[in-house]
Amino acid sequence: MERRLSAASRRSAPSRIQQLSHLAQRVGAVNLAEGFPDFPAPPHVKAAAAAAIAADHNQYRHVQGICDILAETAKRDHGLDADPLTDFVICCGQSEAFAAAIFAIIDPGDEVLLFDPAYETYETCIELARGVPVYVPLDPPSWTLNQDEFLKSFTSRTKAVVLNSPHNPTGKVFSKEELLIIAQACQKMDCFAITDEVYEYITYDENKHISLASLPGMQERTIITSSLSKTYSVTGWRIGWACAPASIASAIRNIHVKLTDSAPAPFQEAALIALTSTPDFYSSLKKDYEVRRDFILLLLKDFGFHISFKPQGDATNI
Repeated sequence: MERRLSAASRRSAPSRIQQLSHLAQRVGAVNLAEGFPDFPAPPHVKAAAAAAIAADHNQYRHVQGICDILAETAKRDHGLDADPLTDFVICCGQSEAFAAAIFAIIDPGDEVLLFDPAYETYETCIELARGVPVYVPLDPPSWTLNQDEFLKSFTSRTKAVVLNSPHNPTGKVFSKEELLIIAQACQKMDCFAITDEVYEYITYDENKHISLASLPGMQERTIITSSLSKTYSVTGWRIGWACAPASIASAIRNIHVKLTDSAPAPFQEAALIALTSTPDFYSSLKKDYEVRRDFILLLLKDFGFHISFKPQGDATNI
């Protein structure tokens, strides 16, 4: 019956990241393929999840408090006015939020611009929606945005631009100047922007994360996706979200409900505790990761490697 499989499934290759991760598990090797921390989640977050399970928060559930906190955070950190009742969709991780966003806006033949190198899930979601991924190479060694190449990549069929910053896998943080180029192009070509901001709290040195939606004229056309996974070391919990204007969020929500109904209930409850962590949690997180980055760079140099780019943010979970 293999010949009866869908064309989409035949086009979708196995995940190389998953394959390497499963191999590492089988042979007991150090896994450098998949981005997850090698240290435990914060005790207060784990305790909240255990308490939620014990309190029987184990059925289908939507925890509105997550949206309330996210709206407050978006206003505080990025100056965004988002309605917690209409503009957020709680999903099964950022991956599902991204997939639902793609399915909500992409029609067959629509083109989506991706910055190369790109996380493998983006291309697959676009192709499943029968869209066309178009790669825009970033210029090494600093992975800078080439304005001419970027603008030349737009056509009359361009529907969206995907932006991941801090960027996976390079560790680049897009500058304000680069973001303005992207924002102006999206407005000129009247297309969407989908952002992946899962590493927003892990930036190094003087680099700061700026949400593309916070730039003039961009909130109305930007879908922000993010999750608990990296910030709180809970990649297996699968709690993520999309934030977009109400009509777009409604379309994403309708698709999410048909795909998975709801995100894991006890972990949604624990998210309320994680998302209200004190400021010193985030500063300590950055400091700890920065120490790890510097240690790895020094180690590589000692082994004779030439380091031409110092990661500006963590997209590799060093």
